[in-house]
Amino acid sequence: MEIKEHIILDTERNERLDKVITTLNAEWSRSQVQQWIKEGNVTVNNAPVKANYKCNENDKIVIQIPEPELLDVEPEQMDLDIYYEDADVLVVNKPKGMVVHPAPGHTQGTLVNGLMGHCKDLSGINGVLRPGIVHRIDMDTSGLLMVAKNDLAHESLVEQLVNKTVTRRYKALVHGVIPHDHGTIDAPLGRDPLERQRMAVVDNGKHAVTHFQVLDRFKQFTFVECVLETGRTHQIRVHMKYIGYPLVGDPKYGPKKPITDDGQALHAAVLGFNHPRTNEYLEFEAPLPEEFTDLMERLKK
Repeated sequence: MEIKEHIILDTERNERLDKVITTLNAEWSRSQVQQWIKEGNVTVNNAPVKANYKCNENDKIVIQIPEPELLDVEPEQMDLDIYYEDADVLVVNKPKGMVVHPAPGHTQGTLVNGLMGHCKDLSGINGVLRPGIVHRIDMDTSGLLMVAKNDLAHESLVEQLVNKTVTRRYKALVHGVIPHDHGTIDAPLGRDPLERQRMAVVDNGKHAVTHFQVLDRFKQFTFVECVLETGRTHQIRVHMKYIGYPLVGDPKYGPKKPITDDGQALHAAVLGFNHPRTNEYLEFEAPLPEEFTDLMERLKK
């Protein structure tokens, strides 16, 4: 069982305990945290409390994170679009609509199921639910992902992500016509305090930087390339909305009535990294998928 500790800051005084804890990790939902508190897995100053406990400065919070529910993840034969593979790493082009790894209620048809059907060797650092997975992209985002086939490769690729030496360039269609040719969005991201299933720019969020360059302009839309300096949850989607140019088709951060039901127009086009064993720099580029180019042609008209 993993244990996390946190000392309440002055800025967190009088906040509800469950709200404070959900800001500590973007993957923790409010309901999940409330369940942990109810089950006695959270203490404040060595004593159990309720979810609505109002925090005091210097309170010591200890969170015992239960082991994840064990899922029966089965290998599946899939026609994976593999761009590169050797004994250490694999680069795959994930199609739009595919989930990266299994989760409760979603144990089939994921990229992990397909990877397990393709090869027996995947790193075990992320456990049985995410073997080989070093980084993720959203279900409705297409594009390139690097996969670790052993723990040595996994640790090297994660270190490169932390050190910001991995090249990640995305292509996106956004609402509105961006007047300047390029820019940088430097705005911290965390859970939206009003809607916990969304991310937002928040004062106490995690450092997040996105660079963008305009590739083409249409009458009401802009085609851009975004370069990630950090890799936060929904980073490009939230950052582009923040500056007033939400992604086309984005059901979570775009207009209430999206112009397409296929999800956000976002494609992880370029991926580059140093090989974990040889240190050779490798870079791959995946062309825009057909549904993306078709949408772009419709918007041009």
